Amino acid sequence: MRIDSHHHFWRLEDRVGEWPPADLVQIYRDFSVPDLDPLLKQNGIHGTVLVQTLPRLADTHYMLGIAQQNSFVKGVVGWADLLADDAAKTIEQLATNPKLKGLRPMLQDLPDAAWIANPALQPAVDAMLASGLSFDALAKPPHLQPLLTFARRNPDLAIVIDHGGKPDIAGGNLEMWKQDMRALADLPHIHCKLSGLMTEAGSPPDMDGVAYAADTVLDLFGPQRTMFGSDWPVLNLAGTYSGWLEFARDRVARQFGEADEAAIFGGNAVRFYRLEI
Repeated sequence: MRIDSHHHFWRLEDRVGEWPPADLVQIYRDFSVPDLDPLLKQNGIHGTVLVQTLPRLADTHYMLGIAQQNSFVKGVVGWADLLADDAAKTIEQLATNPKLKGLRPMLQDLPDAAWIANPALQPAVDAMLASGLSFDALAKPPHLQPLLTFARRNPDLAIVIDHGGKPDIAGGNLEMWKQDMRALADLPHIHCKLSGLMTEAGSPPDMDGVAYAADTVLDLFGPQRTMFGSDWPVLNLAGTYSGWLEFARDRVARQFGEADEAAIFGGNAVRFYRLEI
């Protein structure tokens, strides 16, 4: 079974003055089920994980509503204020919905790159552990070392790094990213998404650089801790759904056999997010 471990839906009416800006014409519109459904069918994708795009509880409830009405959405990664006084209670309440599988603070948008290393997050993390939720890390290279501190502090928390840690492919600054990702990959509870790399690679995207980053992720995290994601519709800024899927399949096939390919393109997401198939 093929699973897309990372995509989004949004309504512009919910995000006036927020991302995406109007100049990103490829994605400055509403995206919903009728837009994605034909792409899933054309590409043989059987289920998805829907991921938050706004730091608001309303966005999480919006996604959970979509998941309730559309069986192909197997899980939701939502948002909660992990530093709020009532964070633990909020997480406990959200987790009563079986479609909620994880939470994602928007690390890349926070002014403090070391936010994730704040010990004050621990009550929220403990609530996530008690509720069986995982942690999506929307991290850029400056966040990777603080993420390592956080991950070492929480060895029982299932963590997945979104978009390969968003390497600076366009700028060619990949050595420190690779070093930090290697340290993260040494921790067995950390996984990584093979997603979002084309949008880090300039315009038009440097596909040699994308291949290097993809191969690095596959080398470091292997076939049991890497999972495919489209990052659709953000993907539309740099490529197409089928184009990214075929590129990812080619990179995987260069290193691994059919069983490992099945894990990367489905089984790992099912296991990590505890999806009901």
